[in-house]
Amino acid sequence: MQFHSSVLCHVVSTCLLLAASAWLQGATADDGKYGDANANDGVHLRVGGALSFRPKYEGSDEHDVYGIPLIIPDFGSSYRLPGVADRLEFRGIDDVRFKLLNRYYGFEAGPLVGYAFGRDEDDGDLLDGLGDVDDGFIVGGFIGYRWYGLLFDVSYHHQVTGDVDGGQLRFGLSSKVPVSDRVILTGRVGATYADDDYMAAYFGVSEAQSNNSGANLAEFDAEAGFKDIHLETGATIDLGYNWQLLTKLRYSRLIGDAADSPVIETEDQFSGTVGLTYRFRVR
Repeated sequence: MQFHSSVLCHVVSTCLLLAASAWLQGATADDGKYGDANANDGVHLRVGGALSFRPKYEGSDEHDVYGIPLIIPDFGSSYRLPGVADRLEFRGIDDVRFKLLNRYYGFEAGPLVGYAFGRDEDDGDLLDGLGDVDDGFIVGGFIGYRWYGLLFDVSYHHQVTGDVDGGQLRFGLSSKVPVSDRVILTGRVGATYADDDYMAAYFGVSEAQSNNSGANLAEFDAEAGFKDIHLETGATIDLGYNWQLLTKLRYSRLIGDAADSPVIETEDQFSGTVGLTYRFRVR
């Protein structure tokens, strides 16, 4: 089990995960249905944590498990302006969205930020001698259109620090289905397009890397194109008035040059998260 405890990761995780209310609260904002007529008045906090697992690198058949602290502001309905849960959405550590345009004639749009974990050459035998890929901050934007219970969205993610000067376009169709007053199921299908710089950094093998490769990898020119298709499913569950549980599971299948890369151990990629928060009022 790996816990990211460096100062940088702690600061980034804390700042980004202040926005996680939309994810951990989903669409189940408290409306006093458990007996408190003034449950939404004032300001509340959700405090808790989450455990996530993901491949050690894109294409790895091994996984890292890491913990995420959660401190989430939750503004009540007595406020005239929409609260944090209405404007911020946490899709992942690399995809935190702020909705400047929120369901205006069905549209939503705004900027996004995030943090990308890189890759170390000791993360897998096939990476020996290839060098490390640095972590970095991500900036970008998104636009989506909501039609009844479906949301189609497109987002752009560009790494602006570290040694990767590349970007991705993500396309997806998602839906939320309330199955009771306490449980909401979510689902999403999508695909990711990556540019030349991103593909070269994570899936390419240069002449110098080939010469240094401990696994004797041949040169490989990974070009821009669709790199994966993916499927996500999850649930947001109210465990009572104050406690809330979220589960999320993602399956991704590498395709194109990403799948053909010699650094790939498996094309099938799995990741997931389990989070728990407790809600209390700030007096």
